[in-house]
Amino acid sequence: MASSPVRFLSFAGTHVGLRRQGNEDAFLMDDDLGLWVVADGMGGQAAGEVASQQAVETVHEMVRTGLLKASRSQPATNGSNPIAPQVPNFARVLESAVQGATYMVFGLAEQDRSKLGMGTTLSAMMRTPTGALLAQVGDSRIYRVRGEAVEQLTQDHTLINWQIQNGLITEEEAKTSRQKNVITRAVGNKDYVQVDIFEVDVAPGDLYLLCSDGLHTYLKTEEIPAIVKDGPSLAIEAFIQLANDRGGKDNITVALVAVA
Repeated sequence: MASSPVRFLSFAGTHVGLRRQGNEDAFLMDDDLGLWVVADGMGGQAAGEVASQQAVETVHEMVRTGLLKASRSQPATNGSNPIAPQVPNFARVLESAVQGATYMVFGLAEQDRSKLGMGTTLSAMMRTPTGALLAQVGDSRIYRVRGEAVEQLTQDHTLINWQIQNGLITEEEAKTSRQKNVITRAVGNKDYVQVDIFEVDVAPGDLYLLCSDGLHTYLKTEEIPAIVKDGPSLAIEAFIQLANDRGGKDNITVALVAVA
């Protein structure tokens, strides 16, 4: 695997919140591999916890294996003409990993009927030689802070966001809608899911925020730069405190990936 021209350093934290008995979120931070994931499980009888953890572990292992196979490919020769080693198709590796997680979680539910319908959101970021790839399923989110500018990079796969995008309701009406928690895509509740995969450029000084909806439900986008200005470690604590101060109705997971 080729080296990225920049370095990545990550920080993360999770909290059960003020209303839940257990934490159904899961996250992965692997700076060496260049993979960062946040997942928010759903389903009764601890099924959400199983779904999110299994999804994160499967994506991690499949990405690691996919990149390792490519890196082990050695140059061959065809007479006097060298044949270049295989170059990883990073988008294919990441999407295959998310689909693998989907199939794994679905299969576990088929084996244990008490977990039927369990699933999880999944937001992932993977380093590439030219930048980073993002994978999105559900309504966890990834934001980028660049200087004083902040941008939500992912789109929520929710019924209410679909209604807004299609002009059926306004953003103001969405705030009081009873359908705001309806997710239209999840990892594991079926054996296949449509995954948003897209590339983003990265630059030294960038900060990427991956979080579950336990944070972004309470967070205003324009608040993010001020919270992260004191550094990632303090920002993790501040984000969790903010969510709990404003209600803490859900599990809260926050990951920050700093680019240097």
